[in-house]
Amino acid sequence: MNFEEKLKERLRRNGKRLYHREGQELEFKEQFNLAALADYFKDFAAFSNNRGGFLIFGVKDSPREIAGLSDKSKAQFEKVDPEKITGYLLELFSSEIRWEQGSIEVDEMFCGAFYIWPSEAKPVIARKDEGKIIKNGDIYYRYGGRTQKIQSAELESIVNHRIEQNNQSWLNLMAKIGRAGPQNAAILDTERGMIERDSSQVLVLDDDLVGKLKFVKEGEFKEKSGAPTLKLVGDVVPVDKVEVIQRVKENLTKSYPYSAMEMAEEVTKQLPQATKHDVWACVSENDLKVNPDYSVYNFRNKRQEDAFKKDGTMPAATPSIYNQKAVEFIVNVLRGEKTG
Repeated sequence: MNFEEKLKERLRRNGKRLYHREGQELEFKEQFNLAALADYFKDFAAFSNNRGGFLIFGVKDSPREIAGLSDKSKAQFEKVDPEKITGYLLELFSSEIRWEQGSIEVDEMFCGAFYIWPSEAKPVIARKDEGKIIKNGDIYYRYGGRTQKIQSAELESIVNHRIEQNNQSWLNLMAKIGRAGPQNAAILDTERGMIERDSSQVLVLDDDLVGKLKFVKEGEFKEKSGAPTLKLVGDVVPVDKVEVIQRVKENLTKSYPYSAMEMAEEVTKQLPQATKHDVWACVSENDLKVNPDYSVYNFRNKRQEDAFKKDGTMPAATPSIYNQKAVEFIVNVLRGEKTG
């Protein structure tokens, strides 16, 4: 089911009352308030540490009926900026929290909702205080219809599961090496630009070549009509020491080191009279989010990036990351200087 279908199911009614009660994967709120974001973020973390779930706004607690958001709450809900929220979450918690936002009308009553995915890197831990709601070092978990600090049994289960996943990854890797044989296995280090077989055999790749590497699926290699292929001619000579020149195209986080919030903080350090609202307005008015000279989308996986390249589909809450040029550009604009 897609987001809207899942939301409709959670709001299914038996007469006027909702069929579903609050539980491990469901929390209702009567209204939405931007001032209560810390409370919502605590629920985000709790759902993420368990099986994921919906946080739905526009439902009365007693009786459990759809009331819809007030005009004020609806306006605030629709002002939510996914990039800003993702930026706050990345600052608040140790692991990425995946989420999406949507809304629905039931009998002309507007309900908004967030869906939070279960984390792939549990436990999600608070790494700084946020008012009196979120405390540095706390781990929140969804129990029944409530959010609270995790208990020892659930934390132990999460830690053991993570260890098992790590062990299984190593076992899978060792099995592949075993099938190929150690003498035929090598490590491709794209960061240093080399393929290393053992301590005495290293194949160094040219910087330009590293950026052009493409991988061919088994059974799809075509000698004449396929894509360009690296061909090794002659002997590969062992060397003792290799000095590798850093690749021109570094990974994203090195080229674009700032999250949206960090970029805004860099701007306000240089221009204290500027506000974060001024920064967001400048980003929007100058389309910096879609200009690779200043920013790129930080996709969670290759599938999302491929979908975006193919048809422009952009997953909800996909953050942008920014470089130093973006900081300088915004500072110049806000100072009223010419940037051309």
